[in-house]
Amino acid sequence: MSRILSRRDLDFLLYEWLDVEALTARERFAEHSRETFDAFLDVCARIAERDFAPHNRRNDLEEPTFDGERVHVIPEVAAALKAFNEAGLTAATMDERYGGSQLPVVVARACFLWFQAANIGTSSYPMLTMANAHLLITHGSQEQIDTYVRPMLEGRFTGTMCLSEPQAGSSLSDVLTRAVSQGDGTYRVTGSKMWISGGDHELSETIVHLVLARVAGAPAGVKGLSLFVVPKHLVAADGTVGERNGVALAGLNHKMGYRGTTNAVLSFDDATGYLVGEEGKGLAYMFHMMNEARIGVGAGAVALGYTGYLHALAYARERSQGRPVAAKDPAAPPVPIVDHPDVRRMLLASKSYVEGGLALVLFAAKLLDEPSAENNLLLDVLTPIVKAWPSQWCRLADDHAIQIHGGYGYTREYPVEQFYRDNRLNSIHEGTDGIQALDLLGRKVVMRDGAGLQLLLSRIRETALGAPQDLGEPVLAAADRLARTTAKLWAGGDPTVALANATAYLDAAGHLVIAWLWLSQLSAAGDKSGDFYEGKRIAARYFITHELPRTGPLFDLLDSRDTLMVDLLDAWLG
Repeated sequence: MSRILSRRDLDFLLYEWLDVEALTARERFAEHSRETFDAFLDVCARIAERDFAPHNRRNDLEEPTFDGERVHVIPEVAAALKAFNEAGLTAATMDERYGGSQLPVVVARACFLWFQAANIGTSSYPMLTMANAHLLITHGSQEQIDTYVRPMLEGRFTGTMCLSEPQAGSSLSDVLTRAVSQGDGTYRVTGSKMWISGGDHELSETIVHLVLARVAGAPAGVKGLSLFVVPKHLVAADGTVGERNGVALAGLNHKMGYRGTTNAVLSFDDATGYLVGEEGKGLAYMFHMMNEARIGVGAGAVALGYTGYLHALAYARERSQGRPVAAKDPAAPPVPIVDHPDVRRMLLASKSYVEGGLALVLFAAKLLDEPSAENNLLLDVLTPIVKAWPSQWCRLADDHAIQIHGGYGYTREYPVEQFYRDNRLNSIHEGTDGIQALDLLGRKVVMRDGAGLQLLLSRIRETALGAPQDLGEPVLAAADRLARTTAKLWAGGDPTVALANATAYLDAAGHLVIAWLWLSQLSAAGDKSGDFYEGKRIAARYFITHELPRTGPLFDLLDSRDTLMVDLLDAWLG
């Protein structure tokens, strides 16, 4: 059994639950079949196991360094990225006209999970590059696509997103980087960007930075932001990589996880930039990449939790220690720790988190393959949950994995401590969990007079009504509670009060969504026999009977419209 990811679970979710084969009836995917989908999954599993997983530990122990002139990265990273690119994976979902395979997003997401589970540090480079390319294909000019996107899809260039600044962090309205038009279609970009993943390295011929900056005279706040392509090197019309642009590495940040991904402080000094789209629409364009990255972060959290769970499961079956509580003979041989109820509790909880999180990520991905007004609206509501819920609960699976390993769990003899450290970053990446909570409660569930929330709740109720009564009724009750609580929070029209406990709202809504998806998986399992399906049934029952009740106290707190966090003075904190 692979300890990276479960192919059996992926097959169930893709083919038995989501019926991705039906996507081949759509013109875009007409050249595909289950055979081509399986071929992509097979090659990704093989490359992940052969080229990504073996250097995951070395990536962590020998993180990138900067000698003042260039960044040094262990050689295995470049070799792994070469294998990834040679397999055509960077362009997998792209149009054929760009050299892509037009693979459904949901299948590509399942494929990429293998790399995230095997080596989150190395997999971050192509994840950002693909999202960068998607943005430029959607909002860039044909010249920008030809100059920057095609080389990215060929594996020659890599891409980043440059939003945060040292003084601003996630507060993008405070961005100070400025851009001055030169009157010839170019701009001079000056400023500093912080926490730029993949921001500098020599893994590609150049790096395509997408930079948020403020054009001279633009209004304050996010409405004054524009988006620019600012390459590390200038690129000629014929694709030749030329001299260094005015982009300098000021230093590397060293984080507790994702250590294989360079994380840069970049200085832009009169760097040549090229406007994407129109001035003043930069943040709107950037959300195209940000939302893709948010789903990617949620997927990474699932992948790390999943591999942690598989490692813990294997260890619990191999490690013998202790005896059943009813055993009377001290000379009896010790039993595998999987036989102890508390270990089983942690394993079953972890299974419910990671398999539920995986369903969430793939469900969201399939919405992109079937675009419609309804599906787009549903994805808008789900995106903050896709990003934040796995970042918390699949990280708990890694926490459980450490606990199951006992004293070995927090040593470097076993990889689970690294999985936890890597996963801890996901609650911060691409907008903290708190920011996702504000987005969900402050924007997504109230936009269009609550149409998105009503759509989500109608889907949940439809599934719950068709489920076994003992499991469907708690989900129906939680759905009704979410509707009432949302209305109560916004009844006064005061956002300060409504959003005071937004994180509790995100936790409750996230658990409801996962419970819904477990009911849906239960329906797909039907009356099929075998250990795999029994595992699905017990995990669904566990989540709805043990985890969903957590939402009750959260709803109680929200219904009280408690303002303790608003009223709290910092002086009282000590």
